[in-house]
Amino acid sequence: MESLSAITIRDAAAYDKEAIQQVMLAAYVQYEAVMPHSRWAAYREGILAAVDSDKALFTIVAEQDSVIVGSVQMFVSSEAAYGRPEMNIHTPIIRYLSVLPSVRGQGVATKLIIESVKRTAALGATVLHLHTSDLMQSAVRLYERLGFERAYHKDFNNGETLVKSYRLPLHPNVLEQLSTKASMTIKSSES
Repeated sequence: MESLSAITIRDAAAYDKEAIQQVMLAAYVQYEAVMPHSRWAAYREGILAAVDSDKALFTIVAEQDSVIVGSVQMFVSSEAAYGRPEMNIHTPIIRYLSVLPSVRGQGVATKLIIESVKRTAALGATVLHLHTSDLMQSAVRLYERLGFERAYHKDFNNGETLVKSYRLPLHPNVLEQLSTKASMTIKSSES
């Protein structure tokens, strides 16, 4: 099993677009079987279009052996992330956290989240948000293990699906705690 240190995090470049789309589709295609066809088709198109979003503040990629194996997008608000100013989230939001299935359990998602926390802090924000659904249980477990807490008042519905809000308060020791949790996660996945 590769170690956490074998992962390189960097900003996405224009030439990464196709690789990011492939990673995102590979990460999310598992939901095709459980979504109605029309919903999956719209979701797939949204994934492909997300790479071209001019509303993302950052698109961050994870590389292993010079191959993109993960990515995440970061937005400054709910308006930029979802076109929903009424949610009144004016701190960074991460979306489309994607990791190739072949490298899951190696700390890629955790490193992308840690980089997102660093950038959130650098912006002077005190909270990092994300949204997910019950469909994505492994992601929910990761977020909760890393210290994200539910923010029920920022939930919304996408059709019949409840999109749950999570937030990570950026207290002074958050990066140290995330690094410790990341090390424990890697060790437990290697056992």
